Amino acid sequence: MSAIEVYEPAMCCSTGVCGTDVPQELVTFTADLDWLRSQGADVARYNLASEPTAFAGRPAVVQFLELSGSAGLPLVLVDGTVAMTGRYPDRDQLARWAELAPVPAGRTELGLTAAPAVRAELGLAQESGGCCGGTGCC
Repeated sequence: MSAIEVYEPAMCCSTGVCGTDVPQELVTFTADLDWLRSQGADVARYNLASEPTAFAGRPAVVQFLELSGSAGLPLVLVDGTVAMTGRYPDRDQLARWAELAPVPAGRTELGLTAAPAVRAELGLAQESGGCCGGTGCC
């Protein structure tokens, strides 16, 4: 199985899934990484704000940052080779890189159809505590 490393821009907490205005792409990506780990994949995620030594210790990451700066993040390495830059991979890409079978569209890791987290009667998205317990950014 391949090793996947994700180098992300500076965020208020390790996943960026905190505070009151969380980008959906980070919520989805965090869920996809959790799924990947549950399948036994070798995956690591690094945040520039909290783990700068992880960035400095990888020559490929240092070279990337010298050319593109942190604005080019996220950076995804697969077995030490640059696989993607500037955006987050989807679950199918992660599964392919980890040499796993992808999850069929519309399914979750439990085999159930995913339901949207929306309160239809009010048209409001449900809030979660996030990594900061709903108090704001870490």
